[in-house]
Amino acid sequence: MASQAVAERRPASPIQVLRDNLTQMQPELKMALPQHVTVEKFSRVAMTAIQNNPDLLNCDRKSLFGAIVRLAQDGLLPDGREAALVKFGQQVQAMPMIAGVLKKIRQSGDVSKVSAQVVYENDHFVVKYGFDEDVEHSPPALDKERGKPIGAYATAVLKDGSRLLEVMSLEEIEKVRNVSRAKGNGPWVSWWGEMARKTVMRRLSKRLPMSTDRDDDVFERDETMKHIEAPAQVIDAEAPVSRLDMIEQQIADDRADTITEESPAAEEGRTDEDHGDQHDGTNAEAAE
Repeated sequence: MASQAVAERRPASPIQVLRDNLTQMQPELKMALPQHVTVEKFSRVAMTAIQNNPDLLNCDRKSLFGAIVRLAQDGLLPDGREAALVKFGQQVQAMPMIAGVLKKIRQSGDVSKVSAQVVYENDHFVVKYGFDEDVEHSPPALDKERGKPIGAYATAVLKDGSRLLEVMSLEEIEKVRNVSRAKGNGPWVSWWGEMARKTVMRRLSKRLPMSTDRDDDVFERDETMKHIEAPAQVIDAEAPVSRLDMIEQQIADDRADTITEESPAAEEGRTDEDHGDQHDGTNAEAAE
């Protein structure tokens, strides 16, 4: 009887407390999850992820539950493939992996194929721009070193057969990283390849057909891609500009300046409709 009383007074382990908390959260998670993901499966995967990374238990519990709910809203399992729960200081961040991002894009129904890859210095890499954007990318033999990363690209084939391509040099990716809240630690240090692929995929997503569900934006809820806000400046009182948007506009302006300097005659008489959202081929040179 005495041993039973001691057992009853013994506090529950942190893991058990967390499991109980997740059980209590199931109604909220069920409302957030898409129909094809059961709350039982999601809770089980989340619990496994935390058990495999005990440091998460020492983080701010509110941020941990908030990260779990965000992944539930996106319908992404924190299994290390679709998404992950990442420790950032004493906070926990929801980190969609590139596989999860591509999954969400495919589920939109507007894209038949989509891919995002990092390019290394010893890869064979050729970019083709124009009405039918395309890329040739082949890594060296498996027994050869690929070298350092020099950029990344994302490509998509729409249901109507149209091809879209976005290429970013290492310099452009690092410009985006430098306005990130986590540029010196966290995902950009431990998961550089994932972050580079998501960065170029985020750029390409702006040219993809919009989903009917405007709230279904995995990039907007990705805490690991949050950026430092721009200093106050008079641009448009109703449309504040973030530092990330400013960096992307600067990159676009640099590309436009390069086109004008290299082939001004080719630009004469061309309208905005001729260009659309196409980019020039300067990145092909940067990536070779």
